[in-house]
Amino acid sequence: MFAQILIFQLQALGAGFIFLLFLAVALLVVAWKTIKIVPQSSVLLIERLGRFHRVAASGLNIIVPFFEAPRAFYWTNVRPGTTSIDLREQFIDLPPQPVITRDNVTINVDSVVYWMITDPIKSVYEINDLVGSIVQLTITGMRSVMGEMDLDHTLSNRDQISSKLRLILDEATDKWGVKVTRVDVKNINPPEDVRITMEKQMTAERNRRALILQAEGDKQAAITRAEGEKQASITRSEGERESAILSADGAAQARLKAAMADAQAIAQIAESIGSREQTTQYLLTSRYIESLRDMTKTPNAKVIFMPMETSSMLSSIGAIKEVFSETGEKSEQLPPPRTPRELGK
Repeated sequence: MFAQILIFQLQALGAGFIFLLFLAVALLVVAWKTIKIVPQSSVLLIERLGRFHRVAASGLNIIVPFFEAPRAFYWTNVRPGTTSIDLREQFIDLPPQPVITRDNVTINVDSVVYWMITDPIKSVYEINDLVGSIVQLTITGMRSVMGEMDLDHTLSNRDQISSKLRLILDEATDKWGVKVTRVDVKNINPPEDVRITMEKQMTAERNRRALILQAEGDKQAAITRAEGEKQASITRSEGERESAILSADGAAQARLKAAMADAQAIAQIAESIGSREQTTQYLLTSRYIESLRDMTKTPNAKVIFMPMETSSMLSSIGAIKEVFSETGEKSEQLPPPRTPRELGK
């Protein structure tokens, strides 16, 4: 009898323990569904009976269990069933994608897209797969932009490509509550044969530029030398002209002084002789004698031609002697006959 009572009490205690354990588990489940702690820069979308109710901000949030629940979403590259929406700026690293340019060259392009969620309600309820949609939109936009450009332009205008892609993505994702902040094209890889051809083309272009620069340098050097020679010729001409002018001035002054000396000598002779005819005869005779003296001094002269007769010359000399004898004292003071050149000296 006592054993039966003991067994019954133990059964009652076991049932009570099981009930308490069940109650504790139920309380934990209710607390788990009621208390939600949201991290910083994250939000939860709370739905009540399957319909959007409110946005749970960061911190401690209490919801009504079994009636309210956070909305889960399924995005590409995101853990399935995630309920917390990250509001921070994120990036998507796209693998290399084949793109055909306007000149029918297939290139592989990889890029990075930076984006952030501005309206979490739209990002969940307006699009099914937000990340996958951004990836596909980036690929199609890149093919559209680069398909309008040649290969050379795609390689040299990366900033322009990034700007156009950002505008396309930002305009398309605005209705999804997403802001595309930046798009960067990392690598553009043309085919191997195209790359080798481009390297040869660049080498030829560099050689052409080098030849052009060398030709321009030779041209400038030739122009500079020609200008230098021109200035030197002008300077020499001016120097020769100045020298000729000075020589002419000197010769003119010398002739003028010689003429003045001759005039003074002739005036003295005329004053001493007194007669114009005798003075003329004297001057002619003196010049004649001087010419004969110069002719005899010529080294190549072999024969001397006498332009006047000897008797005439002697009569002239005699006439000069008579003139000197008639002048008296004047003739004694008159120096021996000298040439006008000697008188000028």
